[in-house]
Amino acid sequence: MGNKLGDKVRHVREIKNFSIEDLAKESGVGADVISRVEAGDLVTSLTPLIKLARVLGVRLGTFLDDQEVEGPVVTRKNDSARVVRVAENAKEKSDLDFFSLAHDKSGRHMEPFMIEIDPSSAQNIKLSSHEGEEFIHVLGGRVEIQYGKNAYLLETGDSIYYDSVVPHHVHSADGAAAKILAVVYAPF
Repeated sequence: MGNKLGDKVRHVREIKNFSIEDLAKESGVGADVISRVEAGDLVTSLTPLIKLARVLGVRLGTFLDDQEVEGPVVTRKNDSARVVRVAENAKEKSDLDFFSLAHDKSGRHMEPFMIEIDPSSAQNIKLSSHEGEEFIHVLGGRVEIQYGKNAYLLETGDSIYYDSVVPHHVHSADGAAAKILAVVYAPF
């Protein structure tokens, strides 16, 4: 897969004439984090990517897309593209594997993902927040959503819809892997 994510972040930053330092100041994401993401040295959470996209005036999918299609995009069950490995707390090890379900759809306002959650995702929980909304439907296993001061345990077939501005964290429950469908809306 290479460093497609980092290359795209760098490409958009350079097109928009932002230095790493200027982008860090405007987005609230540390310059060291931006540098490491661009170099492919850091697995980050969605929150910094959403903040960078907002400041750069692009949608989150701009960093994740390979090409854009104007009409409908059909993703077959065996064709979902792995987009990025994401660690909810910006550590080196990934806890979540994101598979895009609309990676080529141009002009979309939602980001639908199939996400496989590693059992270790419940360790070192750090809540994150960003503008927008999220919808999660549990496809397999059990998932805990820490949302502000509350925790919600979801089992296969359960779903939750919440405002992402409230600090939150998604992780597996019971020390077992889980799989979810997530739709993220992040306005810019």
